[in-house]
Amino acid sequence: MLLRMAVCARLCGVGQSRRCRRRQRHSQADQDSDSEMDMDDEEEEERVVGKTKDEPEGSSVSRSSSCHNSRPSGAGGLGSGASASAGPPHPQSLLDLPPELLVEIFSSLPGAALPNLALVCKKFRQILNTETIWRRRCTEEFGMKDDLRKMEIVGMSSRDLYVKRVNPQVKSGRFMKLLPDYEHMDYRDVYTHLLHPYRHILGLWQPDIGPYGGLLNVVVDGLFIIGWMYLPPHDPRVEDPMRRRPLFRIHMWEKNKATIECMYGHKGPHKGDIQTVKKDEFSTKCNQTDHHRMPGGRQEEFRTWLEEEWGRTLEDIFHEHMQELILMKFIYTSQYDNCLTYRRIYLPPCLPSDLLQPGLFKGTYGSHGLEIIMLSFHDSKAKATKLTGDPNVPAGQLTLEIDLNCPVHLPDLEHQRSMEELSRLVLEVHEEAQRGLQARDAPSEVAEVAPPQGAEGLHSAPPAGAEGVEPGAAACSAAPEPQPFVLPLGVMARNEVYPRTCKMCFYGTGLIAGHGFTSPERTPGLFILFDDDRFGFIWLELKSFSLYSRLTDQLSHAQAPTLERFEAMLRNMQSWTS
Repeated sequence: MLLRMAVCARLCGVGQSRRCRRRQRHSQADQDSDSEMDMDDEEEEERVVGKTKDEPEGSSVSRSSSCHNSRPSGAGGLGSGASASAGPPHPQSLLDLPPELLVEIFSSLPGAALPNLALVCKKFRQILNTETIWRRRCTEEFGMKDDLRKMEIVGMSSRDLYVKRVNPQVKSGRFMKLLPDYEHMDYRDVYTHLLHPYRHILGLWQPDIGPYGGLLNVVVDGLFIIGWMYLPPHDPRVEDPMRRRPLFRIHMWEKNKATIECMYGHKGPHKGDIQTVKKDEFSTKCNQTDHHRMPGGRQEEFRTWLEEEWGRTLEDIFHEHMQELILMKFIYTSQYDNCLTYRRIYLPPCLPSDLLQPGLFKGTYGSHGLEIIMLSFHDSKAKATKLTGDPNVPAGQLTLEIDLNCPVHLPDLEHQRSMEELSRLVLEVHEEAQRGLQARDAPSEVAEVAPPQGAEGLHSAPPAGAEGVEPGAAACSAAPEPQPFVLPLGVMARNEVYPRTCKMCFYGTGLIAGHGFTSPERTPGLFILFDDDRFGFIWLELKSFSLYSRLTDQLSHAQAPTLERFEAMLRNMQSWTS
C-alpha cells in the first residue's frame, strides 16, 4: 500500500489512483440532488449495464482517445449517481488503467522499447519518468544491484567506493580521483548513457596478444562496467582460485555522459578509449601511456610484473630455459600498453550425455606455467581448446582431443607404476583407433580386426550414433567405481599433489610443437577423469603429466546463443593464432 501511495504521489498530475476516484464518486454523489438515494448499488449496476446495452449505436457515450489526464465529467445518460470517472466496468484501453498498473506493465518491457513507448502520448511519457521502471530494467537486464539513493544515505567515500570495485594493489590512495556525486543522477541516466550503449561488450573475450592469448570478462559491477583480466594461479598451485586484474572501467562521470578509463599500470585510472571494430570485436586504447611507466625504468617494471605473474623473483627461477620464456613473455606483452583487440568467446553448451560438465579449466604446462583451457564435447569426442597459450602451442589451438569410444582399463597399482606397461596399453588402443579411422575412410574394404590384448575396453561402449544411444552416453552409464591411481615412475609432474583415485580413463591425443608452432603433431596420451572438477593427461612422448582443475568463477553474459555459433567460434579461434 505504501508503494502504491508513493507511486501515486510520484505520478501526480498523470492520473488518479483508485482511492482518488473513489473519493470523487462519493463527492459527486452527494452533490447530485436528482439521484435516487434509495436505490442500492446492485440495482444501479444492473440499470447502468442495461442502459449501455440498450443504447443504439452512435448514441452511446463516446470515449476520449486522447491522452489527457482528465476524463469526461458528464454521465451521458448512464443513470444518476454514476460518474464517467469510474470508467466502464472493463477497461478497453491502456489509457483507462491506473498509473500504478501502467508502471508495473512498463517495468516488464525491454528497456530498448521504452523510448518508442514515450512517443505515444504525454501520459506515457510522464509515467516513463518513474524511477521504479528504470531501476528494474537495470537489475533484470544487467544485474545491477547497487542503489543510487542508498549510496547518498550511507555517504560512502570515493576512496572506499573505488577500492571496493577495483581493489588496486597500491599502498596509497593519493592518486584517487573523486567520483561524481550521484545525487542528481537517476537510473534512467545510468541505463541510457552507460548500460545500454555498452551492452555489446559485456561477456567473455580473448585478447589478441600473439601466442599468449588471455581471458577477459566484462561485467556490470555496481555503477561501473569493468573489464577484468583473469590470470591463472601461480605455478604450480592449479587448484587455487583465479586472480583478477582490472584493465579498464566505464562509469557515469556526468549526468548524461559515460567516462572510459584505463586501469593498466600503477598510477591509478587515466584516460582511455573503446572502439567497436565490428560485431563480436572491440578495441581498447590508452591515451596516457606514461601512467604505465615506473620510476625505476624497465627493470623495476619487469620485477613488479614477475612478482605479479609468477609470484617469485628471477633469482628464485634456476631453470635457464624457463628464465628465457619468462623474459620473452614480458617483452612481448608489455609492448601493447593495454592497446588491444578483443574477440568474443562463449562458454561451451552442456548436454545430459556429456561425460562431465564442460567449462573452463586451468592446467599445468611444464615450463610455461599454468594455462587456461576450454573443455567441450562433440558427439563421441571431448576437446580442450587453449584460451591462453605459449610460443610452442599458441592460444586457440586444440591442445587435447579425447575419444570417448576408446576407454582404457588400468591395471593394478604395481603395473601402473611401470611406464612401459602404460605405454603398451595406450599405444595398442592408438593403433586400433588408427585402423578404425582408415576403415571409415575406406568403407568398401570390410576387415574384421580382433581387439589387441589389454584393450578390451575399446569395444565396451557402443559406437557413437548407434540407434537409441547418444554419443558419449554409453561411457557415462558404464562408469566403474573409483579405482586407485598412481603416476608411472619417470613421469614429470609440476604438482606432486594429485588425486589418488580416478573414475575413468580414455585414449586421447595431445598437440605438441616446436618454438614458433613449428612441426606441430598430435601424440597419443592417457586422459584420466578424477572427479567432476579435475582431470589429468599423461603425455607419453614427453613423459609428463598435466593436472587440470575447474574454474569456478561465475561468468555472466557468456552462454553461446546456439550450438552453431559455438562451433563457428572454435573454428575461428584456431585461425586467429595459426
